Amino acid sequence: MDINAEERQLVLKTFLIESGERLSEMEEALVEFEASPDNLEILDKIFRSAHTLKGNSLSLEFDEIGKFIHGTENLLQKLRIREVEVTGEIVTLLLQSIDMLRHMIPDGVAGVFVMQPAHLELIRQIESAANGLKSEETSQPQTGGLPQGAEKRRRPWGRRREDIHELIDKTRSIRVGSEKLDRLLNLMGEITLSQGRIKEELKIRNDLKKDSFLQDIYTDTDPLLTELQDQIMKLRMVPVGPSLRHFIRVVRDIAKSHDKLAKLVIEGEEAEIDSTFIEALRDPLTHMIRNAVDHGIESPELRRGGGKNPCGLLTLRVYHDSGSIVIQLQDDGAGLRKKEILQKAVALGLAKESNRLSDQDIYRFIFEPGFSTSEKITDISGRGVGMDVVQKGIDSLRGTIEIRSQEKKGTIFTIRLPLTMAIISGFVVGVGEERYVIPLDSVVECLDLSEARDFGNRVVSSVHRAGSGRKDEKEKGSGFIDLRGKALPYCRLREHFQLGGKAGTRENAVVIQHHDMKAALVVDSIYGEIQAVVKPLGELFKELPGVTGSTILGNGKVGLILEVASLIKNIEVQNHSLLVK
Repeated sequence: MDINAEERQLVLKTFLIESGERLSEMEEALVEFEASPDNLEILDKIFRSAHTLKGNSLSLEFDEIGKFIHGTENLLQKLRIREVEVTGEIVTLLLQSIDMLRHMIPDGVAGVFVMQPAHLELIRQIESAANGLKSEETSQPQTGGLPQGAEKRRRPWGRRREDIHELIDKTRSIRVGSEKLDRLLNLMGEITLSQGRIKEELKIRNDLKKDSFLQDIYTDTDPLLTELQDQIMKLRMVPVGPSLRHFIRVVRDIAKSHDKLAKLVIEGEEAEIDSTFIEALRDPLTHMIRNAVDHGIESPELRRGGGKNPCGLLTLRVYHDSGSIVIQLQDDGAGLRKKEILQKAVALGLAKESNRLSDQDIYRFIFEPGFSTSEKITDISGRGVGMDVVQKGIDSLRGTIEIRSQEKKGTIFTIRLPLTMAIISGFVVGVGEERYVIPLDSVVECLDLSEARDFGNRVVSSVHRAGSGRKDEKEKGSGFIDLRGKALPYCRLREHFQLGGKAGTRENAVVIQHHDMKAALVVDSIYGEIQAVVKPLGELFKELPGVTGSTILGNGKVGLILEVASLIKNIEVQNHSLLVK
């Protein structure tokens, strides 16, 4: 039975997606096979994938693509029966064929694919390798004819229903475009805003002791909307593994081009991450991995001399922790040279020799634009650009990055990201008429400032002298309070944002935490928790320090969402780095 044009498009879309996934699996398996050439199970897996890909291509009448894969399949078969020995050059040829297929298949689906000289040259090299010949001994490529069995598959794109069953009905899952999920989330965000306004109105009505009928309806509806929001957020979460696997190839190729040995191990592939993060993380992770191989991993000779395995190991680890996504890149290379980094920072005027800097302070200089301690510029690093890209990329995701390193032992980069960029649980505070939202997972506790004492055992409270017109000496913008025997630095948001005016008669200190650092934000009022739909900042507020976004509050007004990491860093500077740890 023929299928119509709409069904054909559906088949082609599915073919395109499945081909991409299959090529990624083949690529990963090839790198693994190169490291374990005696493991024929891996080779069988690659062969089966190539065979399936060829069959699907021919069934859709992509004959040239099928012929290309057929040549690759021949080489794989010779490897399986040990007629051809596995070498790095042959693995490279097979990886190059995957690279070409990544372009050939989309072009074929779009109806614009034409066999190019580069394709023919690679076919020639693959045929040579399959025949056990060196490239200079090969004949001209065989470009005519279809692989055996192809004719059996050929039939007018008759557009058979069984093709749909073959290509689509392999799974009961449904693929949904990301744009539809984004639209669904935006609608949910609008519902969340309306829900917040209803909640505010109900508070007023309850204060006036009006009928509680609406309150009952709200109470019944609220958990349903919360669950709906959670389910929509989960739809945007995807396993991180597939987006990381191509780095296995990246590590292999970079190491090979620099006469090194290195492999990448991925841990936590099943961890789920907001799909909007996937593309945004590609550049930062690429630069981090390139730097790790180029600067971190030593040559095989040096590693042997140091008692290490000649093959360097990179581990890309993903896991959930305390409401955040954590991505770690660990290498067992030479580690960061702290002394050289500090000398370079002093030479560039970024630090003074008299500065007493922590290891973390020193390591952070590598994120400065143009900063590099490398004596030579290579094809992938040395210009001081890559880590700057990393920092900017992580900042754009409201994330943080920290470094631990030990010379001759290796380095660990730890990226911490929020679970999602779309909706966050927030804690609303007020200064005068302004409202601010602190990400709830950063809030530790709230204190009544009138009962707090500074670290000199003096009262910190900032009660104004009525009618004096004098700013109380104790009402300073920042300082330290005594938090159960430890000095806790604080700053007044009123001073930070230069709002002017006088503080309320009863201030509150909201203790916030970022990693192992704590500080307090002094505010006039606290209003409790909300679900905040994150909106981007307008041009006017983009450079405002300590702010990462905005949201519409239940009363219809705009509230700025605070960036805890930069606020704590600012407090740290103001208070001479004496933070509670």
